[in-house]
Amino acid sequence: MKQDMRGLTSAILSISLLTVMAGAAMAPALGAIKEHFSQCTPMTVQLIVSLPALFIILTTFAFRPLCRLMRTRTLALAGLTLYVVAGAGAFFVDDIALLLVLRALLGVSVGMIMPLSTGLLSFYFPPAEQSRLMGLSAAMNQMGGVVATLLAGVLAAVEWHYAFLVYLAGLLAIVLVAAKLPNEWLASTGSRLELKTLVRFHPSVTAMLLIMLLFFVYPTNFALTAHGQGVPMLTTTLIMVGLDVVAFVVGLLFGWLMHHLRRQMKYVAPLFFLAGYAVLAFVPGLAGMIVGSALVGMANGAGVPYVNTIASIKGGKDAAITVMPLISAALYLGQFLSPLIVEPLSRALAVENAPYLVAMCIAVLFLVQVFLTRRHHALPPA
Repeated sequence: MKQDMRGLTSAILSISLLTVMAGAAMAPALGAIKEHFSQCTPMTVQLIVSLPALFIILTTFAFRPLCRLMRTRTLALAGLTLYVVAGAGAFFVDDIALLLVLRALLGVSVGMIMPLSTGLLSFYFPPAEQSRLMGLSAAMNQMGGVVATLLAGVLAAVEWHYAFLVYLAGLLAIVLVAAKLPNEWLASTGSRLELKTLVRFHPSVTAMLLIMLLFFVYPTNFALTAHGQGVPMLTTTLIMVGLDVVAFVVGLLFGWLMHHLRRQMKYVAPLFFLAGYAVLAFVPGLAGMIVGSALVGMANGAGVPYVNTIASIKGGKDAAITVMPLISAALYLGQFLSPLIVEPLSRALAVENAPYLVAMCIAVLFLVQVFLTRRHHALPPA
C-alpha cells in the first residue's frame, strides 16, 4: 500500500514538474527566434512566451466539463499527450502562424493538467499530509523551471528549433501517470459550481493573483536593473537561477515550516516580497541584488504552496474541480497582467527602480488582504 502511494505521489508530482515550462522556458530562445522571423513584429515573437498563459486561463474554466467527460487518468494522459505533441512539435515548424497555434495548444494542455497537479493531492491524501505535498509540488515546479530554462538555452545555442525538445520531458510523466494514477471520477456529475462556492474561495484566488503579480515584477525587470549597474550577463543569470533554487529549497521545507510556524506562515509571502523588493530598490550593488533576489525567492517558494494548501483543505476532495481551476487561472492571470499593471505605474512614478517601488505597494496591499481574510486558520490540528 505504501509503495502504491509513493507511485501515486510520483505520478502527480511529475505533472507539477512540467506546468511551469509552458511559456518561460522558451525565453532563452527568443533572441534566435526573433532573428529567424525578422519580418515579424517583436510583439508577435513575444507571443511565443505569453500566448500559452492566455489559453491556460481559458482552459481552466472548461476543466469542470472535461472532468464530466473523462476520468482522472484519461484526462491527465490526454493533456500530457497534447503537451508533448504541441510542445515538441514546434521543432518541426518553420512558420510563425503554425508555431503560435502550437503554443496555444500547449496552453490548452497545461490548462488540462495544472488543476490535477494540486487537486489530486487533496483528492487522494488527508489534510495532515497536504502541506508537505503542496510544498513538494511547488518545489518540483521550481525545479522544472530551472532545468527547462537552462536546457532550452543550451539547445537554442545549437539552433532555435532544438529548444522545443525540452517538452519531451512530458513522456516521463505519461509513463508514470499511465502506470500509477488510478482512473476514477473526480466528483459526481451532479455536483454544481455555484456562486457562493466561488465567493467562499476568494481569499485564496486573490492571494494567488497577488503573488504572481508580485513575483513577475522580478523576471521582467531584474536583468535590466543588473545591466544598468554593470553586472555581467552570466552573473545576472546565476542570480536569477539562484532565486529558483531558493524557492525550491523553501518548497522542500514547507511541510516542516507549516508544522512549526502554522499561524505565522500566512504573513511570510507578503512580508518577504516587501523586504525583497525594498532591498532591490534601496541597496545598490551585487550584495543587494543577491539578498533581494533570495528574499523574493523565499516569498514565492512559501506563498504558492501556502495558498494551495489552504485552498485544497478548504475545498476537500472536490478541490480539483472547484477551487484548483480558479487558483490555476489566477496564477497565470497574474503572470499575464503583471507587466501590464506595473509598467504604466512605473512610468508614472518616473524614479529610479520604480518597478520595485510599485511591487512594494502591491506587497502592502497583499499584507492587508492576508490580515483581513486569514484571521481564522484553515489548517487542521497537526
